[in-house]
Amino acid sequence: MSEATLAARASALDLLRDVLRKSIPFDDAFDAHPELRDLDPRDRGFVRLLVATVLRRLGQIDELIQGSLAKPGLPKATVHDILRLGTAQLVFLGTPAHAAVDTAVELAAARGAEPYKGLINAVLRRIGREGADIAAKQDAGRLNTPDWLWLAWRQAYGIGRTRGIVEAHLHEAPLDITAKSDPAAWAAPLEATLLPTGTLRRPPGGIITDLPGFAEGAWWVQDLAASLPAKLFGDLAGKRVYDLCAAPGGKTAQLVAQGAAVTAVDRSAKRLERVRENLSRLNLSAEILAADVASWNPDQPADAVLLDAPCSATGAIRRHPDILRVKTPEDIGKLARAQNRLLAHAVDLVKPGGTLIYCTCSIQPEEGEAQIDRILTRDPRVERVPIEPGDLGGMAELINERGELRSLPGMLSELGGIDGFFVARLRRLHE
Repeated sequence: MSEATLAARASALDLLRDVLRKSIPFDDAFDAHPELRDLDPRDRGFVRLLVATVLRRLGQIDELIQGSLAKPGLPKATVHDILRLGTAQLVFLGTPAHAAVDTAVELAAARGAEPYKGLINAVLRRIGREGADIAAKQDAGRLNTPDWLWLAWRQAYGIGRTRGIVEAHLHEAPLDITAKSDPAAWAAPLEATLLPTGTLRRPPGGIITDLPGFAEGAWWVQDLAASLPAKLFGDLAGKRVYDLCAAPGGKTAQLVAQGAAVTAVDRSAKRLERVRENLSRLNLSAEILAADVASWNPDQPADAVLLDAPCSATGAIRRHPDILRVKTPEDIGKLARAQNRLLAHAVDLVKPGGTLIYCTCSIQPEEGEAQIDRILTRDPRVERVPIEPGDLGGMAELINERGELRSLPGMLSELGGIDGFFVARLRRLHE
């Protein structure tokens, strides 16, 4: 086994530990891992895919491991994680059995688990022989979903919708792109499908920076669902817009491209650096301000306000399977209280007659519908403005009976699916 191969598996083991044992979000752990910078792009891509697969399929993988042990009970943490990496390669990534097993055994030796080399070899060889057949009979969606999320989604959406959600999570999301202008002209160069809302969709994978138009700043990566809130304002030419909780900046770019004078506000100065970088590449400009949105008081209210509130991101599990492993029920309550404060303050920042869009990439009702119920009950200065199918390129199934956008993984499967999102459009009434 080459040094690069062992280094890639070792990095994957570190990342898995960071997510599962320390609850560090995967992207943060990946960006901070020093050894990854020394790997070539192909190996970095393999590490990302391998760890994401373990996180996406963890319930299945652990059941396969448990069923292949001679004695009940799981081995020590490092050994368990090495087995998880090996099982993911054997069952879900199509790695040749000899390569997956040999690298796992060598990784054990390199990480102080020499006494467990025989166990790792035996378990993985058995999984290599039997694992694919067993996995085909597993209830994959249910096994890979934590109980608290399964129960919450079943209560909110029923068993049929919940099945659609968890089965959508088994697959990597497509690559969605928003063009700065004229998306139809970019469909052929990007080998992408033009969706009804103007989003360009490609299969997952590949090196984004190598695609046509990236260096020229012609487009940016943005999920179909995430592209919809900024489209709901109508004509923004010459209007002042506050983009609250703006990082990483996809919606900021949309608003600027639509002709608005945008102030992008986020409490994280570090994350705002990414907004600056993205806008610079796109040759777009906005006022960028590091401030706590909950207490930020500008000199004048805006014509329109977009509040993309911090949330649990349970709608983005297709893209970020670590959410299944790092979020807890307690997080939902904490985030919902923060969203409540942010939304109440956002009303003060929009002019009478202006539009306020509230959105989250969560499928928890506490972070969506419940927030709108609360603000409408408490603040007589706002009213709901129903979203119409024409606002969404005719995709009426994304609109709930209340006139809000509620997308769920599993919807639009004929187009390749969509992330879970909630969007409500409100109007500030004249006082």
